[in-house]
Amino acid sequence: MVNNKNSESFLSYYWKKFKRSKLALFGLGVNTIFILVAILGYSITPDSTPLCNTQYIELTKQPPGFKVQMIKLRKNEASHKVGFLTKLFIGERSDYRYLPISSYRFEDDQIYYREFQGKRKRRVTAERKLKITDIVFPLKEGDQPIYMDGEIVQYQLYDKDTVYSKSIQRIRSEIESNHIYYQKFVLGTDTSGRDMLSRLMIGARISLSVGIISVIISLLIGVTLGTIAGYSSGYIDDAIVWFINVVWSIPSILLVVAISAGLGTGLLQIYIAIGLTMWVEVARVIRGKVKLMRSKSFVEAGRALGFSKGRIIFRHILPNVMGPILVISIANFATAIIIESGLSFLNIGVQAPIPSWGAMISDHRNYIISDKAYLALVPGCTIVILVMSYVLIGKGLKRMFDARTGEEDISSVA
Repeated sequence: MVNNKNSESFLSYYWKKFKRSKLALFGLGVNTIFILVAILGYSITPDSTPLCNTQYIELTKQPPGFKVQMIKLRKNEASHKVGFLTKLFIGERSDYRYLPISSYRFEDDQIYYREFQGKRKRRVTAERKLKITDIVFPLKEGDQPIYMDGEIVQYQLYDKDTVYSKSIQRIRSEIESNHIYYQKFVLGTDTSGRDMLSRLMIGARISLSVGIISVIISLLIGVTLGTIAGYSSGYIDDAIVWFINVVWSIPSILLVVAISAGLGTGLLQIYIAIGLTMWVEVARVIRGKVKLMRSKSFVEAGRALGFSKGRIIFRHILPNVMGPILVISIANFATAIIIESGLSFLNIGVQAPIPSWGAMISDHRNYIISDKAYLALVPGCTIVILVMSYVLIGKGLKRMFDARTGEEDISSVA
């Protein structure tokens, strides 16, 4: 039966077992970082707009560490500020639009600037100009600022009736302090001029969410069918085993593609498609474990005492097979991430502009043989690191439970 130790000593015992594997601890640490990035989401991404989809057409395919000067222009519309939780999970539309520049200067109430041209050998472009009030204030549509004595500006804000006054010199200082700055792209930009680091960070949320929901679906189906088959006998067991073998005989990727084609493309469909293909291994292992537990003396004692089947299964059998269930779940988590990336690579998974690591590789696969190979290699290496962290955790859990129970028949799982 389940160990009679209290929950604290129970967890402490297994934690000590798990800590003996340094690689498993390393995998847990790496995975914790990915989880924190996924949870914090838009609150820590350089581009906090929804789906990190801000595009700088002038800055396409810039290398990692690229730095450029920007002018931040206030849009003539109401503010899009949202609460912390909304920004955390959905993102926040920007109140500004951004212009990459190579130089600027002030003259009266105007700012003259040259657009960023990169390293292309082109003639110097002509200067463009903007009114300094257009940069700082969300001006009321159709109204022009009024200038008094050439030094004071009167203006009216969007959706406001009050007329404000401010000196030109003060507006210039505000622009230089808050509206002209250097922006650094740590991992560069993609072919659409989007920040690679931001999309990579939100891509972690997509991959982990697919793993979590797919594993939950596979556990609900696999544990249910495996438990029924393992505890039953006769035609019920035979029918479930036949169904398991039929589904198991179909290659997983083909089954996922077929289900995706039937359900359509999208994130919800990917959750369901992957979950419906990963329950087979769960059911096979749980059936074997339940059959083994069914012959144990404590189960026989429960039957003799008149306990119901439900109580015997949920109170005595399933708690004793939690080790294999946990190991299978970790392995399936890694599998779900790989399958989702593969589907997105084939353009039948998560659809643009949702940031998916597989889609990022697909969008930049033509650059692998060029000097821009990092565009595809960075998301590819990220997938490898995350999947390997789950492999290491799974092997650590397997050793931990094997050391406890002496079981060796789940080696095919991890």
